[in-house]
Amino acid sequence: MFLSHRTFLALSLSLSICPAATADISVEKSDAGAVVKVDGQFFTEYVTLSESKPILYPIIGPTGKKMTRDYPMVKDSQNEEHDHPHHRSFWFTHMEVNNWNFWAEKTSFGKKEVNNLGMTKHREFTKLEGGKDKGVIHSVTDWIAGDGKKQLEDERRITFSATPDARIIDFDIDLKATESDVEWGDNKDGTFGLRVASSMDVKHKEAKGEPGRIVNAEGLIDAAAWGKRSNWVDYSGKVEGDHLGVAILDHPASFRHPTPWHVREYGLFCANPFGLQDFDKASAPGTYVQKKGETMKFRFRVIFHKGDEKAADIAKAYEAYSTETK
Repeated sequence: MFLSHRTFLALSLSLSICPAATADISVEKSDAGAVVKVDGQFFTEYVTLSESKPILYPIIGPTGKKMTRDYPMVKDSQNEEHDHPHHRSFWFTHMEVNNWNFWAEKTSFGKKEVNNLGMTKHREFTKLEGGKDKGVIHSVTDWIAGDGKKQLEDERRITFSATPDARIIDFDIDLKATESDVEWGDNKDGTFGLRVASSMDVKHKEAKGEPGRIVNAEGLIDAAAWGKRSNWVDYSGKVEGDHLGVAILDHPASFRHPTPWHVREYGLFCANPFGLQDFDKASAPGTYVQKKGETMKFRFRVIFHKGDEKAADIAKAYEAYSTETK
């Protein structure tokens, strides 16, 4: 049977993203946190504190190029947008938690004094382990309000894997209301997200006729995907001449699946299950009160891949991911 070049490419990449492909993944403690390598090559670092939260930075894609923005970790980074300094590579947090702002940071507001900022404070690593096929980082994080009082804690289980055409991060997080009830506010600014490399974003000033592209599982493109519920969203564009993409997949076991997406043409890319009315004024409020002792679970798979969502067959990757149980 004859296969077109595009069909052959899509089949090849989807097979190479299959979990059967193997790589040696190492996870080693570092001064900043923990470094992850694929076959001896740097993949990313879990930085336990970047201003007010843990982040993964930088993230190196399958062709050796950085796929998240350097700013503000590199203050004088070149050819990047220098906006929203709280968009630090790859993170998990939210704007309104018991009326404390865990999303922003002091530099987000210029000279304005802000008294309601919280921080997500790394407490400890409970597991750092590499091996054939995968590496893992397990950690505990405390959510501390501006008055120093703990609001809740989370357990993060991050799994790293790789194929010749993709770098994959599974991010499983349990949010535990350990102290009292926790109110998650209806706000668009949240929750699980990353900031793509500026050359990938839809509005990049130097796109040279090759702007980035956002697409969700329903086929909605760019701004049309903002605030919409979907099983997955993909953001692709050029990075130093390579056509690369990032897909975030929302597992059916996640809270309020399928999640709405706070994904912007300037490069912000977030899954946010709380901002329902902020996304759509006709919606019921998304505020959620998590009772003391309750655990709220999220599961996401992030695929840093070659090509666009069709070449990487993200729809097929989601089908496989959606059936996985833990």
